Amino acid sequence: VGTSHLQLAAFALGTVGWILCTVSMGIVEWRVWHVDNTTIISSGIAWVGIWKVCFISYLHVSPGYKEQFCHKFSGYDSFIPHEIYAAQGLLLIAMFMGLLGLAATIFALRNVYMGITHKTLIAPFFLVGGCFYIFAGLCVLIPVSWNFYSVTHNQSIAFPPSYYMPSSPAAQEAGAAIPAGIVAVILLLLSGMFSLSYRFPMTANTIMK
Repeated sequence: VGTSHLQLAAFALGTVGWILCTVSMGIVEWRVWHVDNTTIISSGIAWVGIWKVCFISYLHVSPGYKEQFCHKFSGYDSFIPHEIYAAQGLLLIAMFMGLLGLAATIFALRNVYMGITHKTLIAPFFLVGGCFYIFAGLCVLIPVSWNFYSVTHNQSIAFPPSYYMPSSPAAQEAGAAIPAGIVAVILLLLSGMFSLSYRFPMTANTIMK
């Protein structure tokens, strides 16, 4: 037990990182667009996520009330930029890989705290869990970096007319999903390194086994 404190910390950090990965995938605020024409986008702000785009509009709503309109992306939309397609796939993979990493770490920690001293039931699972954490972190890093690059370069998206969105914003900034993804990357990579650092204690009993 005394040799697995870092791996316990890896499990805690990996859990938070996996949750943040899942949260960032569901948040629509990946790219915040500021638009000049407020005829339909009443607030002048639209949120571009990896699954949909949303904005606040007073159109067709009684005075004093507002409504959020969202348009979901489909797999057949050709206007969706590559960084959004990449985010959809890689974040799903990251969520699955992170879950496998948590499962492997839980199994190894269970064996440690139950006093099971078989090396093959502990060390390999910490190793596998660490690899899953690192792979998940890299899968989050790629879309987060790519979309952040698109934001800083104010890249446009050719939305169809039915979306009521301009093809280019007056300005845009990173939404809440990107910093959440960055923190998830840091935590997942730390979890992976902590898990991979496990060294099984060599005692007389374990040598005999």
